[in-house]
Amino acid sequence: MRKHNFAFIDIETTGLNVFDHEIIEIGCVLVTNKLEIIEEFELKIKPEHIEKAIPVSLKISHYQEVLWADAYPLKKAIKILSEKVKDSIMVGQNVAFDSGFLEHAFSKTGIKNSMHYHKLDTISIAWAKLHKDIDFEHFSLREMCLYFGIKNERAHSALSDARATFELYKKLMEL
Repeated sequence: MRKHNFAFIDIETTGLNVFDHEIIEIGCVLVTNKLEIIEEFELKIKPEHIEKAIPVSLKISHYQEVLWADAYPLKKAIKILSEKVKDSIMVGQNVAFDSGFLEHAFSKTGIKNSMHYHKLDTISIAWAKLHKDIDFEHFSLREMCLYFGIKNERAHSALSDARATFELYKKLMEL
């Protein structure tokens, strides 16, 4: 059986609606199936319709136009992502949200999603392993990082959240 790499992916967006809002940042920690880091990368994406952004989403995501001055156009960022994560299994905190935006971006740009079709969600894993013993309010990344002592110094920046998700996954697999 082929052993797939894992791509711990987090995205930041201009809002919550996949059709109205845009991905502005992708963070990824790419690891082997033995959880050894291959590469970490972050892709800032130039929003095409910043006027549709939800102000609180921009604030949460630390968006500042000056920091996005050299950002990639969506098509270039999605192409880079697709090349780097080929055949990897996507892992995320609330993976449905991130994968929904990514699938929309793949479709919009005409770039094939090269990731394996399986996805892993750390919320689902945590709930399955912990719900009987621990009463988390939301099973949020913040709550679980606090519980497991994981530092996430730049929460809601894509690469920092992807790193925290990777650390959380390792903790959950030890249970």
